[in-house]
Amino acid sequence: MYEYMQQGGHIMWVIFAMSVIALAVTIERLIFFRENSTDPEALELAFGEAMFKGDRDKAYRVVSEKKSSLHRVFLAAYTHWEIDNEEIKLLVEQQVRREIYRWEKHLWLLELVARLSPLLGLLGTVLGMVEMFHSLNLGGQITGAAVTGGIYKALFTTVAGLVAAIPFIFIHGMLVSRIDSEEETLNRGADFIIMEHIIRTNEK
Repeated sequence: MYEYMQQGGHIMWVIFAMSVIALAVTIERLIFFRENSTDPEALELAFGEAMFKGDRDKAYRVVSEKKSSLHRVFLAAYTHWEIDNEEIKLLVEQQVRREIYRWEKHLWLLELVARLSPLLGLLGTVLGMVEMFHSLNLGGQITGAAVTGGIYKALFTTVAGLVAAIPFIFIHGMLVSRIDSEEETLNRGADFIIMEHIIRTNEK
């Protein structure tokens, strides 16, 4: 592999470095997604049951027992439970937006690598062919072997760019899809907590 990197030139190393960064972002995002996910139905059921029984201590334990995004939305609402319905709605919506921002963090790097890698690969190929034809011109002797050998080396960067881009296009799409799913979960959780607040407020 090192030999191919050397033959591809400096752009091969740039593509490699970008791929390493994208891989690190992917791992970090997967860990974040895992740690910030939860079972929404279980959380809503446990919180609703505690509030129905008037057990505020248990309700607090339910919303603070985990560090998932949905738990933070519930916790933000619970710690401001005494405010009116309109204010709790604004508070919860703001917290949902904050959580979505946390889920989308760093994804632009994956998209950037996926978009730039093929272009860098093509640039490397073009520069390699320019260098090859320049050398042939200076040498004064053009043979089929020299031309095909030069093109063979020049194409390394195009291959590297595509190899780097294709998996990260797929990964980026999968992560965006997961964020869309989480956004729907958070919005439903927000609707639940707002409705719960309205019900408990009307009971007073």
